[in-house]
Amino acid sequence: MSTTTYHSRSNSFPSQSHPIIESVEDHLCRLRADDSESTSVCSNLASLRNLHEGINDLIQMPSIQQTLSQGNWINELLEGSLKLVDLCAISREIVSLTKESVQHLESSIRRNKAETATSADISAYVASRKKITKTVSKSIKNLKSFNNKSTTDNELWRMMKEAESHDLSVLKSVLILLSGENETSTKTSWSLLSKFTAQNSRVYSESVAEDLSSLNIQKSTKNMDCKNMLKQLKSSEMTIQEIEEGLEALFRSLVKTRVSLLNVLSH
Repeated sequence: MSTTTYHSRSNSFPSQSHPIIESVEDHLCRLRADDSESTSVCSNLASLRNLHEGINDLIQMPSIQQTLSQGNWINELLEGSLKLVDLCAISREIVSLTKESVQHLESSIRRNKAETATSADISAYVASRKKITKTVSKSIKNLKSFNNKSTTDNELWRMMKEAESHDLSVLKSVLILLSGENETSTKTSWSLLSKFTAQNSRVYSESVAEDLSSLNIQKSTKNMDCKNMLKQLKSSEMTIQEIEEGLEALFRSLVKTRVSLLNVLSH
């Protein structure tokens, strides 16, 4: 996740503590801790959802709305929120396509009594994976234009930009994980995916990494162990389902935050 360093509360932030402000700060602290502990991507998605629920409550405060209305802050935050909503929507679409392609290949193997999948179904699956990988690559390339750096000492602004930074980092992690890139070795594959899975349970982590890194298969069905592939695809589908649910919840929270920002602009 984000490696950006954020400092303690500045004098420009409301000096009197408030439960909502403290809640948002706590969520940000947890996300920083998750960064250092390399927790699972699904756990990070849940943390982001909780963070945005707190941010939405924060934006409802009259004093916060007044602060956000100063200068060009609200417009910059709205621009960032739109990019995040779009990125989350793209991630959801990629998850949906991945899940659909996995299910179709599973069905093909089952129709043939777990002996093999038809060459047409294998080709369709491989074509789908190539399309997904291309979309992921394009989406990640577009992230380079995303500006989530704080340019002011105001603590509220810094909190909002830190939230953007965590959003961006976790969604990028999701995209890379879903690309299921085949590496030249299991060790390399584990190295690529390790920071997106929980280190406190290595068996679980390696299993998740293997699930999604095995999504990319070859067209040839020669020497293919379809029973084992069916097992791997089922494990992948379960992992994808968990990511899909996390993205759906985060998407709703991101949209809710954007609506709150738009309400500030309209007043």
